[in-house]
Amino acid sequence: MSKEVYKSRVYAERPAYADFDAPAKFQAINSIVERRLIEHPNAICSYSGGADSDIMIDVIERARTGLNLPPVKYVFFNTGLEMQATKDHVKATAVKYGVEIEEVRPKINIVTASRKYGTPFVSKIMSAGLEGWQKKGLPLSVADEYDRAGDKSAKRQELRERYPKCESTINFLCCCNSAGEPRPNIQLVINSSKYMRDFIGECPPDFQISARCCDYCKKQIAHLVQKGYDMVITSERRAEGGVRSVPRKDNSTLCFGETASGQFRLRPLYYVTDEDKAWYKNHYGIRYSDAYEVYGLTRTGCCGCPISYKAVEDLEKIRPYEPNVVKAAWNIFGKSYEYRAKYNRYKAERLKLEREEKERMRGQLSLFGGAP
Repeated sequence: MSKEVYKSRVYAERPAYADFDAPAKFQAINSIVERRLIEHPNAICSYSGGADSDIMIDVIERARTGLNLPPVKYVFFNTGLEMQATKDHVKATAVKYGVEIEEVRPKINIVTASRKYGTPFVSKIMSAGLEGWQKKGLPLSVADEYDRAGDKSAKRQELRERYPKCESTINFLCCCNSAGEPRPNIQLVINSSKYMRDFIGECPPDFQISARCCDYCKKQIAHLVQKGYDMVITSERRAEGGVRSVPRKDNSTLCFGETASGQFRLRPLYYVTDEDKAWYKNHYGIRYSDAYEVYGLTRTGCCGCPISYKAVEDLEKIRPYEPNVVKAAWNIFGKSYEYRAKYNRYKAERLKLEREEKERMRGQLSLFGGAP
């Protein structure tokens, strides 16, 4: 009997063009962008200087200029920890397309936000869950209680009554939903990162974990800047994984939708894969920033953000060109880098022990005439 696999709405409800090959997919995307710009010409677009943004701005400008539509407002959010390569590329892109890309800085920069609220670890979802665990002070034993319970729905109700105002944290630790149904294979639970619950129990973090730096350095300032515009365009892709592949209540994780504020949100690249991007880059001769073309990065985002599993490796690629940026990243995120390395070693050792145990069991079965 095959095991049922839970698939989120962003997969189950994907549009037909999501499965097209790259040329046909981008033709469909071009039509979508044209239609939405005609319907909502008062549009603003976040441009980060990264590879996804480079594809997105090219798609938008081809659609816009092809129909002689009004200019789109472009904004670059400078968190205070940006590579010079990124800042230079933003300026070069503005010149290339003959547009203005306004640079906006947050009131609380990434240094202040990280010191006050904590630093990210593994992913935004994991950071939010662990932040709740640290603040609420829930014992990890609630997960053991849930795991042992025969009636998991009743146990979940009991935990709700015992620990009021801790709904999301209980679900996170117990790998379940609010009804008590097990949800071990979704990204919203702690063991979406293998053995994480055991790891934090055996090796508790000695620093505050939080992804609020993203809220203060990007999201909050973005919401302020985006007020007054009918449509907000961003370059999120489902293929990036993490929180961007999880459906939200306002349905705005999908390609196009209306937000709670009444604005429309367009994510033209939402169903674009890495292979689609590579085709587009080669077909239209897109040049990414030096961070990609010279330093050798495959992603940029917030420089040195610990959410990237390659953060430390990428910083070493950056070091020969921008050593001061690398030094700043280590000063801000160093504890998270070290804790991630400790978790990676823990996970590797657990996986090794599991493999050895399986081999031992196979050997015993073979010795006593069981199935190999």
